[in-house]
Amino acid sequence: MTPEHEAPAKGPLILGAGGRIGRAFRALEAGGHWPSAARPLWHGRTDAPYSWDMLREPPPRDDRLSDVSGMIVLAGGRSGGDIAPQEAAALAGAALELAMREGIGPVLVCSSQAVYGPEPGPHSEHDPIAPHTPYGLSKAAMEEAVGQRACCLRIGNVAGCDMLLRNAARSPVTLDRFPDGQSPRRCYIGPLSLARIMLGLLDARRPLPPVLNVAAPGSVPMSDLLDAAHLDYAWRPAPSGALPDPRLDLSRLGEIVPLDPDWGRAKTLVAE
Repeated sequence: MTPEHEAPAKGPLILGAGGRIGRAFRALEAGGHWPSAARPLWHGRTDAPYSWDMLREPPPRDDRLSDVSGMIVLAGGRSGGDIAPQEAAALAGAALELAMREGIGPVLVCSSQAVYGPEPGPHSEHDPIAPHTPYGLSKAAMEEAVGQRACCLRIGNVAGCDMLLRNAARSPVTLDRFPDGQSPRRCYIGPLSLARIMLGLLDARRPLPPVLNVAAPGSVPMSDLLDAAHLDYAWRPAPSGALPDPRLDLSRLGEIVPLDPDWGRAKTLVAE
């Protein structure tokens, strides 16, 4: 059994808290910015409040699991990673087995906008998916494995956790410039806003659909994001086939949780 806290966790169990989004979430809590007074129960493979190697062993018994408010599954690979489709599906399956064993719900499983493939937006949850990258394929396989047993969140870019700001912080990046002089626009969300949405979904007191698009309202020019972060970049003419704005349709999400237009502004994203 995992060692006990001083007080039981009443927030969600967050699986995969050692990844980029998980580390961003834990930094929010450590800095006093977690958007709930209820403490999450953080999971990692080793040396975590709830330690469990999801692909090698059954989940350990822990009295705190009976007290969590739901489950957020961050485990499942990252953009640019080399996780195999069957591994992403296996991680989601292990999480759902734990949820069933302990009666935990609702369950949110992190998928990605990448499942839609290189098609112009806006993408709605009713659109067919057509992933074309290993990451997108792994998330599509994960969604298929989850089926109707949880809500898969097709998340856009998470500011600070995606490659744009991380790469630009190391050296100048190159952006496509379209004939109108603009850079590509992308759907983004900051870690704090993402946490607000996830906690709002867990507290929605209504059945959640099997898939939901998740991002801040609108889309933001990548050049605006780099300008707000005071990071350098260069330009190149946009190549044929480059997508100016593969936007997400957030109407279904907005019916469940409130969305603040300010969340998608470049300054807000960089601040988060």
